[in-house]
Amino acid sequence: MPRLVPLARGLQRVSAQALGPYQSAVVRIGFAATWLLFLLRELPHRNELYGPDGPWGWDMARQLLSENDAFTVLMWSDAQLWFQFVYGFAMLTSALLLVGWRTRTMSVLFMIGVLSLQNRSIFMGDGGDNVIHLMAIYLVFTRCGHVWSLDARRRARARADGVDRVGPVLWGALGLALALVTGMGELGWFWLVLFWGLWASQGLWWAAERHAPRGAQRLLLDVVANLVHNAALLVIMVEACLIYATAGWYKIQGSRWQDGTAVYYPLNLDYFSPWPALSELLSSHGVMIMVITYGTVVVQVAFPFTLLNRRVKNVLLTLMICEHAVIAVVLGLPFFSLAMIAADAVFLPTPFLRRLGTWSARARGALSARLPLSRLRGDSGPARVPAEPRTAPQGGRSAQESAEHARVGFGA
Repeated sequence: MPRLVPLARGLQRVSAQALGPYQSAVVRIGFAATWLLFLLRELPHRNELYGPDGPWGWDMARQLLSENDAFTVLMWSDAQLWFQFVYGFAMLTSALLLVGWRTRTMSVLFMIGVLSLQNRSIFMGDGGDNVIHLMAIYLVFTRCGHVWSLDARRRARARADGVDRVGPVLWGALGLALALVTGMGELGWFWLVLFWGLWASQGLWWAAERHAPRGAQRLLLDVVANLVHNAALLVIMVEACLIYATAGWYKIQGSRWQDGTAVYYPLNLDYFSPWPALSELLSSHGVMIMVITYGTVVVQVAFPFTLLNRRVKNVLLTLMICEHAVIAVVLGLPFFSLAMIAADAVFLPTPFLRRLGTWSARARGALSARLPLSRLRGDSGPARVPAEPRTAPQGGRSAQESAEHARVGFGA
């Protein structure tokens, strides 16, 4: 019987709370920002990349999608206006997910935007796009708006503001849109079950929150949501480990990685040389090339095993983040590097993230304090007094505050 005590404690922990709230928030912010920045950079080239002017034509895309059943709303119409709407929709949902407004709903819409654009021209992507593709799906099942989001601020003031009215309106509008799409017959059975299931779960959340906030139904929904969140967070961790492990083991099999010269070749390609002088400087030092080549392989292969030791893991995690930052600058792959750094963020230690949140809050407070007095005044009348900050403290919560902080309403 005593052997079952650790198992019972583990089950109680994964069902009673959503683990890694700061890590999931960083992953949400990282991938939403990466996708939004990519779409903004490619805004002048959107028609050639994903639209009707691209090399991957409408008929070819239709033929491929009929074979692999990939999801994309861009195949619903070949009109130019529809493509522009979907592209703008993807940017809007990325921005809203970034700031954490109705994160449950925005995570689903963010996934729709990512899959729609990437599956329209699947051969246009690279490794970073594949990571965003997967993480957009995983984020749907996480409770990534507990901290560092507008949802967290909204929950902190929920008692003062009363009943949420925006959530039910948003839920009803999306239900009508989903019913319309279902009637058009554009969705396969898998996506119908997924979208209708997510939509119905939001309705259950609202009903339980409104009519039985402390009842058994609300508690059961919270347990299920915690289990799903923790499972999705585990999948994100495993995915990141698999990416590094497979990349490292494949590198070991390459002769150029074995003799320590692999890094030399991309530095001498025009496509990967946004700063030719810098690339030439690095490639001219043979010892440095060898150290970087072997170091990259060692770090990637060893990282999954370092999760058993927190200190070693933090050291290798820092090295990998620095490596991706160098790749972004030297090889001109900023979005690939941002995607990988966002995936790495799931392993960042919680104390560091809390300090980061504290530093950000202090910087924001200092910036607000320096605003000119004229911005605190209206067109007439006395100066307005700035409102008290509505964000909950990052650390040191009581048990009751933590329980209230974990409660999720519509879109949270």
